[in-house]
Amino acid sequence: MSALKHETFAAGLVLAPIDAGGAEPSDWRALADERSVIRIADAIDRAVDTQDWKLARSYFADKVTADFSSLSGQPAATIPSDDLIGAWAGNLKGSKTSLHLRTNHQVVLDADAATVRSNGYAWNRMEGNGDQLWEVWGTYEHHLTRSAGGWKVDGFTFRKTHERGNPWVKTTPGQ
Repeated sequence: MSALKHETFAAGLVLAPIDAGGAEPSDWRALADERSVIRIADAIDRAVDTQDWKLARSYFADKVTADFSSLSGQPAATIPSDDLIGAWAGNLKGSKTSLHLRTNHQVVLDADAATVRSNGYAWNRMEGNGDQLWEVWGTYEHHLTRSAGGWKVDGFTFRKTHERGNPWVKTTPGQ
């Protein structure tokens, strides 16, 4: 069975596009690192959507440079990751739900640093003031650094390309 898994994985590598928008990993460690950092970017979304704040926090270094300027108008800032997760937890709670999706990951590896760029879509839903949805499309950029504890996000940027829906849902914390 293990030989079959290995052959299937190897066949997938042969069938993969030559250039998927970035430098192709050159060895097994690079492939594993690429998969790990993509998995972390995706796992943050799942943790946020299930409101598992302890799990979400586990993916971040102690400090993170966060840039949501395209959504909030506030400049990027380096803040404690506990503050970032606390802000998310204060907004997305109880009666307010979210769904985050991402695709088209591009990874750049540089020794113990990695950047994951992806396209994203998110919505927030909450009843109470007209239209129940607020949606946003854009691009994400996660910067990660390898530490003794594994890969950790130390930079997080979202660049909005489009939004629609009820701004009240965007700005009002859940109850």
